[in-house]
Amino acid sequence: MEITNVMEYETIAREKLPKMVYDYYASGAEDQWTLQENRNAFSRILFRPRILIDVSSIDTTTTTLGFKVSMPIMIAPTAMQKMAHPEGELATARAASAAGTIMTLSSWGTSSVEEIASTGPGIRFFQLYVCKDRNVVIQLVKRAERAGFKAIVLTVDTPRLGRREADIKNRFALPSNLTLKNFEGLDLGKIDRTNDSGLASYVADQVDQSLSWKDVKWLQTITRLPILVKGVITAEDARLVVQAGAAGVIVSNHGARQLDYVPATIMSLEEVVKAVQGKVPVFLDGGVRRGTDVFKALALGASGVFIGRPVLFSLAADGEAGVRKVLQMLHDELELTMALSGCRSIKEITRAHVVTPWDNPHVAPRL
Repeated sequence: MEITNVMEYETIAREKLPKMVYDYYASGAEDQWTLQENRNAFSRILFRPRILIDVSSIDTTTTTLGFKVSMPIMIAPTAMQKMAHPEGELATARAASAAGTIMTLSSWGTSSVEEIASTGPGIRFFQLYVCKDRNVVIQLVKRAERAGFKAIVLTVDTPRLGRREADIKNRFALPSNLTLKNFEGLDLGKIDRTNDSGLASYVADQVDQSLSWKDVKWLQTITRLPILVKGVITAEDARLVVQAGAAGVIVSNHGARQLDYVPATIMSLEEVVKAVQGKVPVFLDGGVRRGTDVFKALALGASGVFIGRPVLFSLAADGEAGVRKVLQMLHDELELTMALSGCRSIKEITRAHVVTPWDNPHVAPRL
């Protein structure tokens, strides 16, 4: 079957994966309202394309934290990728490198920072959950630095795990043949089968619920790497990110897996962009499935987007080749959207290229 869009990989993944694994990747929190809204909200933003512009040459390249990338589409941290495919994060790292873009490795990866580095050159970020034991945090950050990772992505929306009812029903546990590779030898327990979600129990045991703004400052004392704060959806917190000295913001609701009934990230984006006043770059994840989605995020002020589930589903369907194809399809769709909107480069994409439900109606000028 010829794959023509990113969404088709989810259908294949659903058929191939064990139910517990597919549900873990695909489900959201509680009623899953935000899960649907992350996607649906994009459909309410429409284009205002400009015509008769020479679009014979389109340039999708941009920079992220000073690193040149082929496109403003990067890979978000997603946990336990070897549940999807035996090569897991290693395949994802190779695909990202081949595409000339950035991969973010999850703290809860089934491959270690050292293993990712061994796949060859590439720009990689390391996503960090802050454990109760700060010595563990220091070890993880230092290992990421030594392995050549270029930034820390600090996830701040998970003091406790959201209520993911599919995981509770399935009594989710990490398959016994897999481990959280970054934690090997650190005596941090395992994600075992319980009467609930094994992951929820693990998070309750290990993740520090007292995490606060002072810890963002502390993190800067143990690393020179830039820190992106992931999980911001309000202007108030965006301003605090800037005050804390972080290098950037990722507007994220954790793939709708934490607090249900928060807005779609694309609906929160412009509020955050305005709040930071250009002092740091703002990125977005959540619901991106088309190049048109990427263009809309850029028009509303994002410097780039991160994709999560499309990577997992394409990895499950076709390994490294699947992830490569997802990245290529999104690149090509973005390039086409730019051409049809009259934008020859990323910097030419402006707020005037989209109309949103919260805009004032465009009134035709008087002649």
